[in-house]
Formats: sequence, structure tokens, C-alpha cells
Amino acid sequence: MTTMNSVSSLVQSIGEIPPEAIVFGNSENMQTLRARMDKVAAANVPVLIQGESGTGKDIIARMIHGRSPWRTGPYVKVNCPAIPGTLLESELFGYEKGAFTGAYGAKPGRVEMAHRGTLFLDEISELDLGLQSKLLQLLQDGQFCRIGAQEDKKVEVRVVCATNRILENEIENGTFRQDLFYRINVVNLALPPLRERRGDIADLTKYFLEYYNRKYNCRAKPISMELMAVLQKYHWPGNVRELENLIKRYVILGSEEVISSDLVTREQEYFNPEINVDGPISLKKLTRQATRELERKVILKVLQAHHWNRKQAAKALSISYRALLYKIRDAGLPSNRTVRRRETPVGTGLAAD
Repeated sequence: MTTMNSVSSLVQSIGEIPPEAIVFGNSENMQTLRARMDKVAAANVPVLIQGESGTGKDIIARMIHGRSPWRTGPYVKVNCPAIPGTLLESELFGYEKGAFTGAYGAKPGRVEMAHRGTLFLDEISELDLGLQSKLLQLLQDGQFCRIGAQEDKKVEVRVVCATNRILENEIENGTFRQDLFYRINVVNLALPPLRERRGDIADLTKYFLEYYNRKYNCRAKPISMELMAVLQKYHWPGNVRELENLIKRYVILGSEEVISSDLVTREQEYFNPEINVDGPISLKKLTRQATRELERKVILKVLQAHHWNRKQAAKALSISYRALLYKIRDAGLPSNRTVRRRETPVGTGLAAD
């Protein structure tokens, strides 16, 4: 079996991967994942990477490939939700000439192109049951069949899958095959959300700032302590990807207000207490969290109503000016100085280009 050079553009190169110290940080759960990944990389077994969107599943898949004995082979990524279901089968497994209307010639699929390399199936839960059956055959005996072909083809490929869903729930709902789950879940790598590794936010922020300053030839200043406090308290629903995009925006536009006001706006309606349903629940603790969140929202709205004049806000809230300053810091709200940067934005170097 040969891989056609005419479609080699579909094979994604490894590209630039952040340093390991940035990817894994210092949190205990990420260090455990790192050790587990290093062990599994050299073994030709399927790997399932689970985690919320934006946690870095694609980077981990590429690192697995880069550490494997097949690192000189192709790395082929398939973004399952991005390809319509009617086309996904032909994209994965290819087709023969005349297999359907418009099939004027034979075409290898992504599986075939990943021969002696790695096939990364991103968001595998999006595969329909028919394609899941074909993938199961590939994992069982290393064989697949092009659409319209009479014979199976043999392929040597390392399969890495990723999902942001809980596949056990998908199995109960009847949308994911249990036998396929056992096949792809030989080794499981669970990526924690950014809110569970807040100690890494400062290093990630510094890395993205330096990276995009170089990339866009900008001179954005280091993040202030006030804004870093906001970043540390934010809940990060978009995880590392959201942080990266925020820093990219700051580098290009040059003002901390660009991201601080955006984060504060997103936080206004957010309260999602962490409840351990498997253990004792502290109602007192949850009530205290809810009270702090409500107080934060009230202070924010009053500050906004008084155009961030803290003396007027303190008077409106019937508290001392010093108490308000303490509460602003404690809540991780941007300071008055941060807001004023809208009037005098930090230069990015774009004007000099």
C-alpha cells in the first residue's frame, strides 16, 4: 500500500509545541499526566485523551506522536465535528473510482495516509454508529475498506482519540459503542481544566505574552499585578485557549482594559460552586461563597454606575473608602488605574511598523 503525495497536504505537520515546562506547569495532576504520557508514548496502544475544550488535547496528542517510535511518520489529525457526516466516511477511509457520483478517481482516506504514523481523531464522540463500527475493525485487526472497494486494506497506524464528553454517558444514551470505548480507552489521559491549575496561570501568561510579542513584532508591557489578580480569580470556561486568545488580544491592542473589562463582564453572571457530591457538603461554605459572589457583583455595578469613582462608590455602599479598597482587591476587580489605561493605552509597537 502506498500513500499518494498529491494529497499529502492533508497530513498535518507537528508544528510548534510550547516548552514542556509551560505545557505541564507545576501542578501535581499535570505532572502525573506527564509521567503517564511518557510511559505510553513508546507503546503502540490506543490512547484516549479527555478534557474540556481548550485544555490542550491536541498538543498532548502531538507530543505523544513526537515521543513515539513512529515520530518520523505522518501525523494526521481528523476534526470529526468539522466534517459533515456524509463526507466523514470518505475522508476517513477513502473511496474507489465510481464508488458514488462525482468519484472520478480513487482517493486514499486519512487512515491510509497515517500509515506508519499517528491518526488523531479529535472529538471522536461525533462519529455516527456506522463509522464507529468501521473504526472498531481498524483497531481490532488493522484493516479497513475504502468505499466501493471489494477488498480490505492493511495499515499500521497508532490511534489517538480525544473528547470533551463523558463517553460513559454517551454509551448509556446509545450514541457510542461500548466495545469501541474499551478499544480506544486502553490508556486514558485526563486533562484538568485551567481553574484546577491556577498556579500555572502566571507562567502561561508570561509565555503567551513573549510569544505573541515576537510573532507580531509588538512591545506590550508585562501584565500588572492588578490584572494578574483578576486572571487568577477568573473561572476560565475556555481554559488555556481562552487565556491565550486574551493575551493575544492584549498584545495587539496594547491595553489591559481590553481584557480586564471583558473578564469582569463575563464574571458578572457567573457563580458555579464546586460541590463534591460524593462526600460531605458544607452548606456554610457554599453560602459564604455565594455571599462573596453577590457582594462582588454589587460592588462592580456600583463602581460602574459611578464611573469607577471609588469615593462615590464607597458612599453609595455606606462603607468606608478603605473598606471598599480592600473589597476590590479581595474580589479581584480591576483597580481604578487599570480602567484609566483606556485613555492612555500601552504602545504595542504597531505604529512603528
